[in-house]
Amino acid sequence: MAGSFDVVVVGAGIVGAACAYACARRGLTVVVLERAGLVAGATGSGEGNLLVSDKLPGPELELALFSNGLWRRWAAELGDRYGDIELEAKGGLVVTGVGPGADGAAGLAGLRETARAQSAAGVLVELLDPAGVREREPAITPELAGGLYYPQDMQLMPAKATAALLAAARDHGAEVRLRTEVTGMLRDDGRVVGVRTGAGPVAAGHVVNAAGAWAGKLAGLAGADTPVAPRRGFILVTEPVPPLVRHKVYSADYLANVASGDAGLQTSTVVEGTPAGTILIGATRELVDFDRRHNAEAVRRMAQGAVRLFPALAAVRAMRVYHGFRPFSPDHLPVIGTDPRIPGLVHAHGHEGAGIGLAPATAHLVAQVLTGERPDLPLEPFDPARFSSEVETAGAAA
Repeated sequence: MAGSFDVVVVGAGIVGAACAYACARRGLTVVVLERAGLVAGATGSGEGNLLVSDKLPGPELELALFSNGLWRRWAAELGDRYGDIELEAKGGLVVTGVGPGADGAAGLAGLRETARAQSAAGVLVELLDPAGVREREPAITPELAGGLYYPQDMQLMPAKATAALLAAARDHGAEVRLRTEVTGMLRDDGRVVGVRTGAGPVAAGHVVNAAGAWAGKLAGLAGADTPVAPRRGFILVTEPVPPLVRHKVYSADYLANVASGDAGLQTSTVVEGTPAGTILIGATRELVDFDRRHNAEAVRRMAQGAVRLFPALAAVRAMRVYHGFRPFSPDHLPVIGTDPRIPGLVHAHGHEGAGIGLAPATAHLVAQVLTGERPDLPLEPFDPARFSSEVETAGAAA
């Protein structure tokens, strides 16, 4: 058998890399198995957002606030030895009153209500009038009712952060095996004791499912059906330009799109700059399985929304467009922790578009579970068996 470890982490995206780092630094022996190359999944297609602004009070916001602090610490730890991960504490700006037919007064009232609830939950948020928005973003359209500013929102470079986490995990003794696809689970009296791969079996005390959009399929190999599915999203990238967009800026309808489970195409305007000078434009959502075809309508809507928000972008050329698959969970909460149905299986997925932001907290909790520590946050809301429990309850009621 090809080695025996305390932990097999399946998936080398940012969540898997964070799990490897958090476990290895606690002295666990770890191997990371990745079906493709580095950042080949959602991590390589993301904008690098670390957000608290798009979450309402509840378990996910608690996870995001905890992760926000961890990212600040980890960036300092990693940067000293593994290079700059481009962590920018630039803040986020949510605006309303943009576009044809926009009801600015109602939108602003909704933002005020959101701000009150988030502030009570520990989020730093500042209500802005149109002049306040323009002061923070001079190039933004004047057709605004107002907005909210979130100083805790940050951004990093996902590929650099993932590479740094994997390098740090290796320095703590972890192995990383790319292009090693998991094809099955090793079982012993009902317990998962490792995985099968094309290169042979790998034995382990626990298997961590950090397979992102493929996590539902991996869970199925263990007999732990989990309805995590790919949700496609496109990003438009402009040519490099002089400083234009100072924060992550998005329209208030983005909040509704994040919370929606509709399968059809949904678009909202998200615009942010990068240290390289390019502008990233989003955001779209579609439940289309792993359909990799281009969607011209999605790109057209993104471009139009970006120009409405920042008129100067009308003169800026698009350099490329790409897509990725977010790991969508039906109740919009990630799946974290040991699986009560399958001993030895641990979940760390289902974050949809928040995986980069929530990776440190997820990894920290997984490592605590695996080392027998008491988790710093309650894991019940993220219980991997919660979906099957609902199905069984509905069946019994019928």
